[in-house]
Formats: sequence, structure tokens, C-alpha cells
Amino acid sequence: MSRLGFGVLMFPIHRPTHNPTLQLEGDLELAELCDKLGFDEFWFGEHHSGGWQIIGSPELMVAAAAQRTKRIRLGTGVSTLSYHHPLTLLDRIIQLDHLTRGRLIFGVGAGALALDSTMIGHDPMQARRMMEESLETMTELLAFAGPVSRTTDWFELRDGYLQLAPYQENLDIRVAVFRSPSGPRLAGRFGAGMLSFGASAAVGLGSENPMTTAWEIAAGRAAQFGQTMDRRRWSVMSPMHLAETEAQARRDVRWGLPAYIRYIRQILPMNVPVDLDDADAVVDVLHTVGHAVIGTPEAAVEHIERMLRISGGFGTFVIEHADLADPEATRRSYELFARRVMPHFTGALRPRLAAYARELEHDGLTRRTMAAAQAKAGVEHSRDRAAHLERTRSDDPR
Repeated sequence: MSRLGFGVLMFPIHRPTHNPTLQLEGDLELAELCDKLGFDEFWFGEHHSGGWQIIGSPELMVAAAAQRTKRIRLGTGVSTLSYHHPLTLLDRIIQLDHLTRGRLIFGVGAGALALDSTMIGHDPMQARRMMEESLETMTELLAFAGPVSRTTDWFELRDGYLQLAPYQENLDIRVAVFRSPSGPRLAGRFGAGMLSFGASAAVGLGSENPMTTAWEIAAGRAAQFGQTMDRRRWSVMSPMHLAETEAQARRDVRWGLPAYIRYIRQILPMNVPVDLDDADAVVDVLHTVGHAVIGTPEAAVEHIERMLRISGGFGTFVIEHADLADPEATRRSYELFARRVMPHFTGALRPRLAAYARELEHDGLTRRTMAAAQAKAGVEHSRDRAAHLERTRSDDPR
């Protein structure tokens, strides 16, 4: 497998008491920073309720970020298929693939917030079924085998076709995977990649982790449909905030961790059995279950290595961005991650450390050679100077 990649997913999680215009601008600035730092992927979510996750259109964010970045791949993390007609959404995605020159990742999912569905008259319990129907239709359209027609209880397509082929030879589609088998099954059926939410759940408890079964389910389903799964197109997610010391990282997250946990408890079936106003106690729980890293680059390396062992290998480690710290501390965390964590996995350090080790093995050869060369040069200079003075005296007519 190729080297491990790194990414960031911006749901976003933004507290509703701050300026939304500046929060959205900050999201784009972070994408720009991650591009400069060498991250490989940056994802934007889609939500329509709750007041915290205020990106209603990941496509707009990808389009804006594409104008500010050069190389990082940009993903919809995710586009909720049941909220859109499959033809018009796919049409926008293909246009976006051209605008990004093929840097787009089309992440798809069923949605997480029930109010998003009920506000448009959908039953949230039908979202997974609707997602599969949409992806079936999109796959037919992308085959370019002729007009596609389909009628369901929530959309109709009459002799539908696409005006444009994607910029990429094959549009990179990733299916959202959480705790149920529906995501891996769908990814396997269509040979899609996966974006694993909650991938680090319970890694510290020795109990079953979603990653231990996700790949088996997807690969088994792929075999049934004549598809092939590629671990390089599997992105897994975990929250993380880094500082030079764990004590500093803990101080940093007092800014946003308690509020983040309160919100997450409202939308996910989870329990944090401590006083949420005690940020250190919350961090202790997160570390005990292995769900997040609030600490040093060394702790981040250990965490990612453990996830690689549990999963059997994946393509990209994605930081779940959640406004845990203020913007300045957040930027320092990402810079620290890029400087101290990423090189451990990319192999960038190996030749440098090997070169340094070779120098040490020669027990100061360079230093001794340089000292000898300098001494030799000094002796030669003294001889040349003496010879010059002698010639000068010889040429003196007096």
C-alpha cells in the first residue's frame, strides 16, 4: 500500500454564540493552511438544522476552497443523497470535479440530523433506503449507457442523462460508514471508497471497534457484486488536538471541549459519565476509551499506529475538526501535526535519520577532516606568505 495520507473533516462544529460569517471564513482559511502544510484531503459536511453545523452546501465550500488551494483534495463530507434529486446533485458534482481539476472526492451519506429530514417531509428512518436508490441511479447515469428512467416514492427520473463526463476518469465516490453495516455493504456493492466516522470508538477498551468489521463487510459484499475494494480509498476519522505538552493541550481545549461534548450528546447515542464542565475529566474519559488525542505529537503517532493495527490498514487518517480550541491554538495544533506526526508515517524522516546515523558511525570523520583541512590550509598559507616575503626582499634593489 502507498504511504499514509492525512486529512481534516469540517462538519463543522461551531458554537451558535459566535459570528457565523467569521466561522465560515475560518473554515476556508483552515483548508488553505492544510494545503500549505501538506495535508492530502479536506472535507466539508452538509447539515440544515441544530444551529452548530452551519454548512448547508458542501459544494459551495469546495468551490471556494478550490480557489484558495493548489494540491489538496476536497471532499463533500458528506452530501446527503436523500435530500437531493440524484440527477441534479450529480450534475453539480461533475461540474465541481471540473472546477477543481479532478481534486474532488464525492462523499455520500444518509444524514445524521433527524430534523434535516423531517423539515423536507422525509421519514429519517427511510434515509438509508433512499440513499441506496439514489446511488443506484447515479451509478447508472455515470455508465453513460443511454437514458435512465426510474420512479420511486421520493423522486422521478425520465430519460435522464448527463451532459458532462467527470474530469476524473472515474469519479471518486466514498460512502459514509458509522456503526451499522449499511455503509460498508453499500460501499462494497458499488466498489466505492469509505469515510469512517467514529473510527476510533473504543480502541482503548479492547472491545469491538467499527473498523474491525467494516472492511470485512465491504470486501465480502464487493465479492458478491464483482467489485474490488481499495484500502487507499478508505479514510478514517478521529478527534485530535496537539500541543508541545499534554498539560498545554488540556488547557487549550477548555475553550471548546465541554460545549462540543454537550452538543454531540444531543445528536449521538453516547454518554460521557463525568461533569461536562470539568474539561480534564472529559479528556480522561476520551483517553481511556481511546476515542481522541488531547496531547503531544508522540501520543498522536501512537494513536494512529494503533488504528492502523486494528483496521488492517487504511489510506487516510482524518482529523475530526470540532473547534476544541481557539483559532490560534488550533493553527498551532495543525502545524505541529504536520511537522512532527506526518513525517513519521510518510517516510520523510528515514533517509535523513539514516544519513545522520552514518555520520555518527564515522565518529566525527567530517569534523576531523575539516580540522585537518583547515590546518593544512593554514600551513600552506603561511608557506605562501613566507615565500612572498622572501621574493619581495630579493627584488628590493637596496
